[in-house]
Amino acid sequence: MKQLLVFVLFSALFCWLMFSPIYRHVLVIRQALLQQEADYMLEIGASGRYGYIDGGMIADSRSRLAETGFRSELLEYEVTTTTGAEGNNASAPLPRGVGIRLAISYPYGSLLSIDRLIGVEPPESDARLSAGGMKMSEYVPLREGNA
Repeated sequence: MKQLLVFVLFSALFCWLMFSPIYRHVLVIRQALLQQEADYMLEIGASGRYGYIDGGMIADSRSRLAETGFRSELLEYEVTTTTGAEGNNASAPLPRGVGIRLAISYPYGSLLSIDRLIGVEPPESDARLSAGGMKMSEYVPLREGNA
């Protein structure tokens, strides 16, 4: 009986040690991909050409992230500004100097459930991995005589 108990405990520890680096790398890669996408969207959205991050840009971002393994319906985007104005309105781009904040989040799911084998509780079921940032808008509207 003692040998069976040792075998079960050793098996659980062995499984955790064997698979821990794999799922931790998945977590790190997901975080890096979310941050890279947030940085890219802020760079484009806050550029002198746009001054906003609209639904079309978010749809393109969803498809890019879906290509890397994310489920697009689980991605959540939040666009805010430093002035409280709408940062996702293409008909009213934010003028130069207004900050655009973007946050992208994705659920952990059951990725960390294997931690239970060693007694570590995984995050809550509604916990989300997130990335984001802020960039100042560089949009300057064209004047009528400067076209």
